[in-house]
Amino acid sequence: MTLLKVDQLDCRYGLLQAVRGVSFEVAQGEIVALIGANGAGKTTLLRAIAGAHRPHAGSVSFDGADVTRLPAHRRVSLGIALVPEGRRLFPSLTVEENLRVAAVGNRRGRWNVQAVLDVFPLLQPRRKMPAANLSGGEQQAVAIGRALMSNPRLLLLDEVSLGLAPVVVDAVYRSLANVISEGATVLLVEQDLTRALRVAGRVICMLEGHVVLEGAAQSLDRDRVVHAYFGLGGHAAGGASA
Repeated sequence: MTLLKVDQLDCRYGLLQAVRGVSFEVAQGEIVALIGANGAGKTTLLRAIAGAHRPHAGSVSFDGADVTRLPAHRRVSLGIALVPEGRRLFPSLTVEENLRVAAVGNRRGRWNVQAVLDVFPLLQPRRKMPAANLSGGEQQAVAIGRALMSNPRLLLLDEVSLGLAPVVVDAVYRSLANVISEGATVLLVEQDLTRALRVAGRVICMLEGHVVLEGAAQSLDRDRVVHAYFGLGGHAAGGASA
């Protein structure tokens, strides 16, 4: 069943067009990695899906309903949660307080403070510590946990590994695997090609606001992905499916 449908989406910042005619679908329970170099339009696309950026044209549908004009808080109540680039935690609040803030007025489901601490055990001894005093990896775990507290049907993850040491990224992804194993639907922005190809069932590659390559992760040759990622050979591969 299709959970998310993006159709001919255009997003702009003034005269700058960041997303250009992007279309794709995400099925319920699917893990899709959205990859591309800096400036490809990935973050803007995720923000548009979450309701944090109003598109110039095109549409976003969630579970069959057009949500293109719905504000972000309404999309959260429907089950769309964004983990933004840079974490955006409340620095003076504790880990537990950051989690509880996100639960107010949100959907019912299996995710609560204890459930989040169970899948991110590195946070258990830090639950009473201010977010400002956490390491980067711990802050990222809180940011993901905060999104889970809304009991989302679709989890949008923007640059989970950004600025983190590889060993810390491994720890975060190990915990994230527990979330994925429960059947979560995830759209993941990730610049680490190896990790993206490993965790996702399908990969969408963007270049200069366009989708230039899309296909099942296991069927995509790494060299082909690299060529699309960096735009080697121009846009001839645009829209190609594997």
